[in-house]
Amino acid sequence: MQGIETVSARTVEEAAKRLAGVVTRTPLEPNERLSARVDARVWLKREDLQTVRSYKIRGAYNFIVQLDADRRERGVVCASAGNHAQGVAYACRRLGANGRVYVPGTTPRQKRERIATLGGSHIEVIVVGETYEDAFTAAKQDSERTGATLVPAFDAPETVAGQGTVAMEVVAQLGFIPDVMVVPVGGGGLLAGIAAWAAERAPEMRIVGVEPAGAACMAAALAAGEPVRLEAVDTFVDGAAVALAGSVTYPLVRDGGVELTDVAEGAICTEMLAMYQSDGVIAEPAGALATAALGATVKIDPGQIVVCVVSGGNNDVSRYGEVLERSLIHEGLKHYFLVGFPQEPGALRRFLDEVLGPDDDITRFEYVKRNSRETGPALIGIELARAGDLEGLLHRLEVSPLQVERVEPGSPLFHFLV
Repeated sequence: MQGIETVSARTVEEAAKRLAGVVTRTPLEPNERLSARVDARVWLKREDLQTVRSYKIRGAYNFIVQLDADRRERGVVCASAGNHAQGVAYACRRLGANGRVYVPGTTPRQKRERIATLGGSHIEVIVVGETYEDAFTAAKQDSERTGATLVPAFDAPETVAGQGTVAMEVVAQLGFIPDVMVVPVGGGGLLAGIAAWAAERAPEMRIVGVEPAGAACMAAALAAGEPVRLEAVDTFVDGAAVALAGSVTYPLVRDGGVELTDVAEGAICTEMLAMYQSDGVIAEPAGALATAALGATVKIDPGQIVVCVVSGGNNDVSRYGEVLERSLIHEGLKHYFLVGFPQEPGALRRFLDEVLGPDDDITRFEYVKRNSRETGPALIGIELARAGDLEGLLHRLEVSPLQVERVEPGSPLFHFLV
């Protein structure tokens, strides 16, 4: 494998030739719900319907297929939150190579099982640490120890060139260049590849990268003038929960004339539910990043043609409870309180009658009775019918004789609960 030093329209187009017959030419679908939201013509690039349910196969296969016989014989290793590993697993099985994939403990079980299924006997799945960086460190050490080739999830020109084929495909399917392309961002591989190709083939196209607010590593890099490690990362958007932007992707994004924004994890959850209920699209958190930002942090002119990349659909159904919870909190419909109840008959009944509104619902109640105490603490979760009902609830709590402490969003206790 000779490798390429940079990414250009030519290297992206060469990657597309290697990927022909390997990856799925995913649908480009108009979306009425989102079009109405921004008064424009919005299309979804459905990479959730890709061969491995995400665009990551494009970069992984383009990297591995260029390995010479000796390096393939020594095998490959990679680190991934799940989607890149599936691409590596599929490529290994198709090309007859063997590999080991390192995933953090936060990777949903559904993704782990898919990796094993796609790779078969060619892949070993190893769970290590809690973050992508933990997995990457382990994969890098494996590579140094065994001589296996490390296949970067985003930070290699071959990977970036493969991801950039998404933009080529969109333009070919539309038959013209869209006004705006909105792209989810983790380590920046997809955004960098699209920006590199578009700089030469579609310079008039506005490109917007969307990061999760709790893992905005590319914005941090642009602000610092170089990749810098985030002190903390919210791992909920596991497909984009990256603490350090790539040394390959960062300059391509910096010089690519792209815009960068972020969106709150709660808003992503609200969008995931809307995609499922209204559009019939099962998106993982990273897959809903682009559409969640549309009309919120990404402003669109009326009548423009907009393409949003739905980057993945590897979502564990068991996570929908957390998705709903985060969405309700983001919408201002779910609140938590610590309430000190007097240890006397009728205390709870008075709370229900005098404090709760007619449309309020208790969704969580945990009470600890204390012997030889005048009050017993209770953790109460309340769901409102309307966000505007909160003011009345807070007033009734304030004037009640109960000892009440609101569990503020962002507090350590709140993060423990959600």
